[in-house]
Amino acid sequence: MMASTSPLSKERFALLFAVMLVAASGSTAMQSLMPAIGRELHIADLWVAVAFSLSAAVWVAVAPHWARRADRRGRRALMRLGLYGFIASMLVCGTILAAGLHALIPAGSVFAIFIFGRAIYGGWGSASPSAVQAYIAARTEGAERTRYLSGLASSFGLGTILGPAVAPLFIFEPLGLAGPLFVFAGIGALVLAALILRLPDDTPRSAARGEVADFPAMGGLAVRGDPGGDSAPAKLRWTDPRVLPWTIVGVVGGHGNAALLGVIGFLVIDRSGVPLAEAQQSIAIVLMAGAGATLLAQWGLIPFLSLTPRQLVLWGLLLSAAGIAVTGIAVTMYGITLGFALASLGFGLFRPGFTSGASLAVGAEEQNAVAGMVTSVNGVAYIAAPAAGVALYGLWMPLPFLAVAGLLAALALWVRTSGSTSP
Repeated sequence: MMASTSPLSKERFALLFAVMLVAASGSTAMQSLMPAIGRELHIADLWVAVAFSLSAAVWVAVAPHWARRADRRGRRALMRLGLYGFIASMLVCGTILAAGLHALIPAGSVFAIFIFGRAIYGGWGSASPSAVQAYIAARTEGAERTRYLSGLASSFGLGTILGPAVAPLFIFEPLGLAGPLFVFAGIGALVLAALILRLPDDTPRSAARGEVADFPAMGGLAVRGDPGGDSAPAKLRWTDPRVLPWTIVGVVGGHGNAALLGVIGFLVIDRSGVPLAEAQQSIAIVLMAGAGATLLAQWGLIPFLSLTPRQLVLWGLLLSAAGIAVTGIAVTMYGITLGFALASLGFGLFRPGFTSGASLAVGAEEQNAVAGMVTSVNGVAYIAAPAAGVALYGLWMPLPFLAVAGLLAALALWVRTSGSTSP
């Protein structure tokens, strides 16, 4: 329960929570819809994945700029900008996809404008998370700050469940599969109106540093060490032997996770053999099962088991490898759902293990630097891996799943046998 004496009231925190929730749920809802929309428009699967990869690339490139801007005043203005970007992106993408589904515009033009719409989200939508974290950090201290930031992190996890869950409910004529995008744009507009009317402008008790937020794709928002610190970040080289093993683990495992997310929707469509509108419901169920398993790992198993970062990474990699292999060879929706949930449970252990392991490897004065490295590793994975996974999928349906499973198993073996040279 949040203390009533806090300068950050329950109403204000609810508004900040809603800003993050709508971004995560809208992004994952679109992610669940696009395989079916791409097939309906006869756009190659690879180009659908490329559109999301380009959005992630823009996010990774631009998010540090907004994080620096969040160090100054005007954080509510950055939240508004992020919501403007989210709403504009949803409207552009929804309009052009609806036009394409009704054969009003050639598929090639639809794809080009859709990429532009996704770039809007990557460029301007990335302004909100840093501003929200800085807003909280400027008004809270110590354990109170940690409590609020942990609560904020749950908004991303909740959004990854809600987005795919509610998206099929908003598929209606004449918009069809594009309908959910307009609904989420409307929800974003309501949150924006509430933000403007009910959230006071910046009068923080202290300066605060904005953190670079991970790209919101089926993952939780990381809780950083202390985004309110004023000290300059210490220099930390990527080749530093303390963090290099963790970086290798994060890069390889992150690419495996991103490749799986990029191809799972297409697998569900092809294995189900039902019309696209019905397949969309199956995609939603599979993604919800994965998100629920991730939250089970992060909210239930990790606090209960008290594993070390190395153990979290090792068990996470093994479970993920097994789950991905099952997903790739499964021929029923039950098998795909079970395999994807097992893989997501593994990644739910792996990501906190990698994050905490990298943090514990360095001193207190280097926490901001290592947090930046962790964010870069998490974000870069979504640039090329989804498209690469879909390219392998085009060669042979189980190929990306078996390749990623083998890669993660090999990484787990390296972690297990390398002793002091591994995490």
